[in-house]
Amino acid sequence: MAVNNSLAKAQSQETEIRYDTPNGETVILKPSTVRSMLVNGNGAITNQEVTMFLSLCKFQKLNPFLKEVYLIKYGNSPATMVVGKEVLLKRAMRNPKYEGMQAGIMTVDASGNLKEREGTFVLDKETLVGGWAKVFVKGYSTPIYASVSIKEYSTGQSNWKSKPATMIRKVALAQALREAFPEEMAALYDASEMDKTVVDTSGEEIVLDETPISMPVGNAVETPVQVVEAEKVITPSPSPATPTEAKSGGQGSIEEIMFGSQAAGLINEPPFEV
Repeated sequence: MAVNNSLAKAQSQETEIRYDTPNGETVILKPSTVRSMLVNGNGAITNQEVTMFLSLCKFQKLNPFLKEVYLIKYGNSPATMVVGKEVLLKRAMRNPKYEGMQAGIMTVDASGNLKEREGTFVLDKETLVGGWAKVFVKGYSTPIYASVSIKEYSTGQSNWKSKPATMIRKVALAQALREAFPEEMAALYDASEMDKTVVDTSGEEIVLDETPISMPVGNAVETPVQVVEAEKVITPSPSPATPTEAKSGGQGSIEEIMFGSQAAGLINEPPFEV
């Protein structure tokens, strides 16, 4: 009974992370909420991975409750963040310099001629070899252009097997959008490049509304975590320039705020590059 009471008290004193999304929603996240509601897969999430997920959600102002972002963990593999492609497009469209985009596929016909076609339609006698995308930015004399080879990304499994043209087009578009608007797309990568899937608790694959974008969260310490009772709720000072500065000075690192000083030793490297 004493142990249960101690755990309940620790959970009740968890530090919340609060932020507003570009759509005006106020998101409130706790480590316990992430573990109980926002993890897909069968792996044990660590303090480090929870902290990275919370940090990137807040930094990029993503709403996991609207399925803008997923946290995937299988076995002992490092956890991966996956974000819907729609997030990329929405961020680009909010930028006043965005003036539209085009995207399609690259094929080779029976005579060996390389063709670029908008969309994802492939003729029976054609061989799909890649994807391309253009993003038009105000003030640029030419559009931002990206082309990618299907050999570099296709795994031949899952959607790459059933919808290769759709997948390679999305990879190209994500790369072009990221290059056109690096600040808005910082630390966000297309899951088509990593062939990530989301599986529910029954083991069935969840079909995402859009192509996900993904960022591996680093080498995790593979020890299941326990919530460490916090002495008090701390309001962080203004965000430092880097995660390393947060760890070394001020009111303490995010891990110390979220989990207590015992968890700070889990971090061996910055959570992510921005």
